[in-house]
This record gives sequence, C-alpha cells and structure tokens, in this order.
Amino acid sequence: MPLKRQNAGFSMRMRSVARSFASVAAIALLAGTVAGCKTTSLSDVTGSLGPRTAAADADPHRAIAALGERYRANPRNADAGLRYGQALRANGQRAQAVAVLEQATIANPGNKPLLAAYGRALADNGNFQQAFDTLSRAHTPENPDWRILSVQGAALDQLGRHRDARGYYEAALKIAPGEPTVLSNLGMSYLLTRDLAQAERVLRQAYANGKADARVRQNLALVVGLQGRFAEAQDIAARDLPAEEAAANVAYLKDMLRNDSGRGGAPARAARS
Repeated sequence: MPLKRQNAGFSMRMRSVARSFASVAAIALLAGTVAGCKTTSLSDVTGSLGPRTAAADADPHRAIAALGERYRANPRNADAGLRYGQALRANGQRAQAVAVLEQATIANPGNKPLLAAYGRALADNGNFQQAFDTLSRAHTPENPDWRILSVQGAALDQLGRHRDARGYYEAALKIAPGEPTVLSNLGMSYLLTRDLAQAERVLRQAYANGKADARVRQNLALVVGLQGRFAEAQDIAARDLPAEEAAANVAYLKDMLRNDSGRGGAPARAARS
C-alpha cells in the first residue's frame, strides 16, 4: 500500500481511537485535532473568544431563551448576536449557532469578535476551510491573537495540512510561550502523522505546565497508550477519571491496537507494561 494511503488510514484509525478513548469521560480532545462525534471539537480549548454571562453558566437553557429573545428583538445588534451564538455553541446547537453568527457577521461586517466566534462555530460544525478563512479575518498580522491562531491550526489539521497547521501553532506559541492548550494541539498534530515520540515530547511540555487541564492529560494518556505503555497511560488518565473508566479506556485502546496489528497495520512499538 502506498505510504500516503497508509498514513491516511492511520489518521482515520487514530481519530477512532481518540474518540472512544476520550469521549468515555466526555472530555474534548484539544481543538478537535482528533475530533469525534461525541466530543466538542474545537469548542473549549482556546478559551473564550468573546464574553460569557454568569446566567449562561448557572442555567444554560434559561440563558439561551433570554438571549434568543434579545437577539430576535434586534438581530442586527452585534453583542446580542455574539452572546446568543456563543450560548448555542456551548449547548451543542452547532448548526443554529452557525446560522445566528453568520447573520450577525453579515449585519456587522468587520466585527472581529463576531468573526472569531463565527469561525469557531464553523469549525465545530465541520466547515473547516470556511472556518479557517473566516478566522483569518478575525485578527490582523500586526495584531495576531494566539487563540485564533491555535484554532486555525486545528482547522488545518482537520484538512490534512499538518505542516501548515504546525506553523500556526508555532506562531501562537511565540505570543503565548508554553501555553498548554496550544502545545496540546501541536502534540495531537504529530499524532495524526504518526510521530508518536514527538507527540509525547510536546504533550509532556503541556502536561508540565501548571495551567494544564484534564484534556491535556487525557491527550498525553492517549499518546502514551498508543506506544504500548498501558499502565503509564492508565495512571495519567486516572488523575481525572474514576479508576474503572481509566482502565476501560486503556482496555479499549489495547483492543484497537491489537485489531490494527491484525489487519496488517503497524502500531508504534514500545516497551510493554
């Protein structure tokens, strides 16, 4: 089989592994680089690109209803469109969020917070090229936003443009050195091209940062497990998951790697635990 097809197959399998490994605990893989149908894909990685309300955190359904009323009363109001679109995104109403934010950006051309939110909503919805193009208009070369650069990188990874994606992550890291969410995205980018050693190196940098969250740790656990170090992967995963869930995730990963090897794949070799 040609190398290009082998790599494409590996990336698809890694998405499947990552989806099952992380979504058991409803943990989103960072920036959706290895997005799955049960993860939030690009939604909770780079921090908010716009304001949130305390009400949205306390009672999201009531907040969405109130924000929707405000938006419908004046659909050309940029703040109303932004807040309503973000609330819809947070509630998993991706297509509706795209529709609201699209109309808001049409009514307010050049509004960068709206463009940023619209771009992220497009990425959530799987419109990766359009997301990338929209996010390119959400900041300027002379005043780049590392959060947007990171999401652009993740969109490029989803489009298979891994080298280009890493350029965006590196640019983000120049603005925010050591930022664990960006490092995690970069690590998962290396996972998609089968460079597991480099993926682990970068993810360990993210893991060592005091700001690293559960998603960083689960990504590291995934990459460690893919190299066959299952006990270590389970220990990392267990920092955030109940012990039985961490064990179940690793057991699933073992099974996936065993099946991959049986189909003639070439999973990464490492010392077995």
